[in-house]
This record gives sequence, structure tokens and C-alpha cells, in this order.
Amino acid sequence: MIHDNVWTTYSENDIKELESLSSDYIDFLNNGKTERECTQLLIEMAERNGYKDLSRIIENDEKLSAGSKVYAVNMGKAVMLLNIGEDIVRDGLNILGAHLDSPRLDIKQNPLYESDEIAYLDTHYYGGVKKYQYVTLPLALHGVVCLTDGTTVKISIGENDDDPVFFVSDLLIHLASKQLEKAAAKAVEGENLDIIVGSKPLIGEEKDAVKKCILSLLKDNYGIEEDDFVSAELEAVPAGKAREAGFDRSLILGYGHDDRCCAYPSAAAMFDVPDVRTTACGLFVDKEEIGSVGATGMESHFFEDMMREVLDRMGIYSEINLTRCLRRSRMLSSDVSAAFDPLYADHFEKQNAAHLGHGLVFNKYTGSRGKSGSNDANAEYIARLRAILEKHNVAFQTAELGKVDAGGGGTIAYILSLYGMEVIDSGIAVLSMHAPWEAISKADIYEAYKGYKAFITEG
Repeated sequence: MIHDNVWTTYSENDIKELESLSSDYIDFLNNGKTERECTQLLIEMAERNGYKDLSRIIENDEKLSAGSKVYAVNMGKAVMLLNIGEDIVRDGLNILGAHLDSPRLDIKQNPLYESDEIAYLDTHYYGGVKKYQYVTLPLALHGVVCLTDGTTVKISIGENDDDPVFFVSDLLIHLASKQLEKAAAKAVEGENLDIIVGSKPLIGEEKDAVKKCILSLLKDNYGIEEDDFVSAELEAVPAGKAREAGFDRSLILGYGHDDRCCAYPSAAAMFDVPDVRTTACGLFVDKEEIGSVGATGMESHFFEDMMREVLDRMGIYSEINLTRCLRRSRMLSSDVSAAFDPLYADHFEKQNAAHLGHGLVFNKYTGSRGKSGSNDANAEYIARLRAILEKHNVAFQTAELGKVDAGGGGTIAYILSLYGMEVIDSGIAVLSMHAPWEAISKADIYEAYKGYKAFITEG
């Protein structure tokens, strides 16, 4: 069943709140184009709302109790927020989990080269992308370069009006007859996604004069040598700001909706519910787009280890208490769903597809074909969530990610379910998911925010 478009139900006050949330979210998108930048923004928001750094609490041998609010940071690329309720072991946690990474082009460790008087940075694409979408697109460079003297140089080039931008070239249409005969996946090869960074030679140099000019600029402007790329994390992302879209301004077009459109309302809900009965937890992790692996992905032990630290600071740590706390928890794995696209309707099963403007999306299962790799939520848990959302007048819908044999995808849901907790995917419908520019409905981010608040209030 497709529910009514939620725009038809809003009062003037709803619209005012919706527009305020959307404006704040657009600012978050524009200032958080990488997982590192999003992490820093979340830390600043947490501290403004009275959350304290868990590492400082441990260092100072301070105690935690009901009402304490703490945050923990994992390598500058993932964050855990915790608002401690009445009985953390008895009641477990109400968890809002999202990821901060998005598809992009990563700069390789030995990237700078010159070919026929053009200087390039070699890249390796990150996550699931249509490679042809990244050619002839203005790109910005974001990230860090860590020097051997301990200095970290922060890089953000291409977002200000007076900044240069970068780009990947494409073959002109006049010579592209053979290219156009290739399958879309092969029309642009991954090794050809190298970004152009300059074409002016350094005066007085004969060999690699353009490359040497770039190195001279990097040294003068940032104190960076060529060898410093080895200890750099630089990401090429679409340059430019997220914008309202459509004559009616009902949509937001921007880079990184997947999954920041779920991360932001999750964080906002955490901060806007200051007092909770059941402990509320916000998890914002890295590496979901490449399988949640590594030290900053959800598969790491960071969350579990931080929970040990919290229970220790509360004076109640034991392995059985940790096990009971996690097993009695509930989670909304806040990740996006594919919005029904009328131009590609044959890839969706309309009755079980997410629609723009119809509210928070629940995916009982994700995975691919035959539910492979999915977390399949229990009916009892879904019924409980329905009751909470209906009580708080939150519009929601259910969906699958396309037709049964069309493909599929995954989230972090299955990882947390390994603790025995109840988990379901819930997020926002995204049009053109994983494209450099994606679109969402303002109404859906508003309903997600309301739904996340209801979840941590009622749990």
C-alpha cells in the first residue's frame, strides 16, 4: 500500500520546522563532505549540547551515571554518542546507527605524474559508482596530509568561489564512436579516472616541468613534498553546494545524501531529546560503502570497547553485564533506500518501493536476490515500532531495494544484530543514489527526524 504524500498533511508550523531542519541539514552537507569533516561537525554539536569526551573522563578517572552524556571518537572518522538512561543493563540501548562515508574518488599514495604536459593525480574510486558520472565534473579536494614531523595539514580546495577546481577529462563526441559502443560499465575505465591538476610548466625546467610547477605550488602553499602523499588521505568529491531543487523547493540536491541524510537527523534527534528513560546511542561510522571493514567501520570492536569503558566508569562492568546490555538493545539502522523513479519504473516493484515525500522508510530486509546478506527484522519489533510512530504522528512507508532479481545492497544492520538485539533498516528515500549529486525530499528528512526522536523517547 502506498500512503498519502505527507506534504498534504502539514500545518504552517510543520512547514516552518521542516524548512529550519532542511536549512541546517544543507549547512551540514556543505561543511561535511568527508567522514573526517562530518566527525568534527558532530563533535562540535555534541559539545554544544553538553556531551563530554569519554577519553577525558577516563583520563581524569571520573564517574558516569544516569543523565551523563558522553561522546567517543574513533580515529577522527567515526563517533559514538551516548545519553545514559535509568538502567543501562536492564533496558539496553536505543541505537540510531548511520554511516558518514560516501562514494568518491580517493587519491592514490603515489599519485602525481605528468603526461604530455598535463599534470594528473591518480585515483582509486571508493564504493559503488558509475564511473562515467565522474568525468567532466568539477571536483574539490578534501582531506589531510600527515607530515613526518607530526604536523597534519588539512586540505579543502575547490569549494570557495575563488578556489580552483579539478576534473577528469572525457573523449570528445566526434571521436567517441567506439567508446559509445561499450557497455556503460566499461565506457570509462577506473584507471582513467585521473584528475587534471595543472598544465603550466615551471620556467627553467625541461623534464616534467608541469609536475614540478605543481610540486612548487604545493610546497609554497601547504608545505607539502611529493613524498608526503604517502601519508595523506585525500578525497576528490563533487565541488559545490547542496541546493534546494524544483520550482517548489521541495527537494534537496546535494553530494553525500547517502548516508548523511540519515546521520544528521539521527544526531539532531539525540541532541533534541535531552532526558531519556532508556539509554540513547548514536553511532556514526565509516567504511560502510566498502563493507564496513577496517578499524573505523562497524565491524571493528570500537562500539563494543567503548561500551566496556562506559560500564566501567559506571562501576558495573562485567562481561555478562555487557552481553545483557547489548542483547536487550534495539537499533534503527539509519540508511537510505532507493526512491521510486518513474523514468526507470521497470526496475522497481511499485507497491513495495519507497516514494519521495511519503515519510520514513523501513526495509524489513535488504540484501540481494533471495535476501542474501540481509538482516530480516522480526514482525514483533516492527509492530512495536509501528505503535511508536503512530503515537507520535510520524509518516512512514515500507520498501524493498528494487525488484527481487534486479540487484540489492547492504547496510550495517546485520552487524549489530549479531549481539542478539532487534534491528531494522530505516532511512530516507534517495533519487539517483550513489550519483555525484543525489536528491531527497525535505518532507522525508523531517519525518525521519520525528521518527528518530520518537524512537529514543519511547524506547
